[in-house]
Amino acid sequence: MPAKGLRAAKPASKWLTIVGIGEDGVAGLGDEAKQRIAGADVIFGGKRHLALVSNLAKGEARPWPTPFDTEMRDVLGLAGKQICVLASGDPFFHGVGVTLTRKVKADEMLVLPAPSSLSLAASRLGWALQDVETISLHGHSIDLIRPLLHPGARILALTSDGDAPAAIAGLLDELGFGPSRLTVLEALGGSDEKRRTARANAFDVKNINPLNVLALEIESTPDARVLPLAAGLADHLFEHDGQITKREIRAITLSALAPKRGELLWDVGAGSGSIGIEWMLAHPSLRAIAIEANGERAARIARNAAHCGVPGLVVVEGAAPKAFARLETPDAIFIGGGGSDAGVLDKAIKALRPGGRLVANAVTLEMEALLLDQNNRLGGDLTRIALSRAAPVGSMQAWRPALPITQWSWVKP
Repeated sequence: MPAKGLRAAKPASKWLTIVGIGEDGVAGLGDEAKQRIAGADVIFGGKRHLALVSNLAKGEARPWPTPFDTEMRDVLGLAGKQICVLASGDPFFHGVGVTLTRKVKADEMLVLPAPSSLSLAASRLGWALQDVETISLHGHSIDLIRPLLHPGARILALTSDGDAPAAIAGLLDELGFGPSRLTVLEALGGSDEKRRTARANAFDVKNINPLNVLALEIESTPDARVLPLAAGLADHLFEHDGQITKREIRAITLSALAPKRGELLWDVGAGSGSIGIEWMLAHPSLRAIAIEANGERAARIARNAAHCGVPGLVVVEGAAPKAFARLETPDAIFIGGGGSDAGVLDKAIKALRPGGRLVANAVTLEMEALLLDQNNRLGGDLTRIALSRAAPVGSMQAWRPALPITQWSWVKP
């Protein structure tokens, strides 16, 4: 009973039902899902899904518009009516449920999921899902799979179409993972379900159903391009003209930048893009904008981003601080090149959100003087980084010191 003087909250009306449906159509649905479809005033879904329930549905069937409306205007415009949305498998695994939940409160919808295609694939292969890497390449660059390519890894990938498995096999072979075993699982849960296997370097599977999941068991050759999981990738993994934050300095810099889930980095004077790239490699939710004045380097950054599996890195070709205009407010900023130019450091400090981090590396005396001044005025941490590498001196070895780095890190109040 509610406390005296208080009224019980009225339960929200569940006007929207999202039904996950598999390749077996109505046969795989539970009684409640069937009742919701039959009782809906309007049913939204792909043409294939609508055809699967055509004998059950009594309301108006509306196929999704082309191009797909991510704002869901048609669905939201019917709020209050009994609306049903059909989705593939689990609507909240890279599905339309994710889009709708951004617009509709959870207590206004009833979700009746079916097994996702990845769950079905794991069950067919006998793979434990918690031990498998999963990725959606549907509508995305296949370069996204690169960071997952480690010997012994098992990967389940959602693909875009029947051509994607061969393209992925070709990429693996190019990167030194040719011995990897690829299994194409087609039309999972339906009458046309099939499973075919081939090695990446001898992939000859033809006429693949557009509805497929690709399972990969990764094996490598000695020279395979494996992207290590720790910060500080080897310099040779990046294409560069010498303008690159070196491996050891990069690892220290990434530690100072301290990336956190969902954050945005500005990499100012990006050079090869290595800082922004490694920032994004730390977690799939992280984003970065590389700002680079040199057009040749800007193009090189885009290639490096694709080759390191983060094609979503945004490259802005232009000189700082003018290039800062209209960019999204960053959570962190790294200044590694051009920071001594007029106004760059001040404008970066102004652009940073409260609580955001700024890290700047100085090699020149002019840039170091700026950092010392900012540290005196604003506080923060100054670090001197000196690095030496062994190198031949005649028939012996000696230490060759690299240029020392002064690093200033600061958190905006």
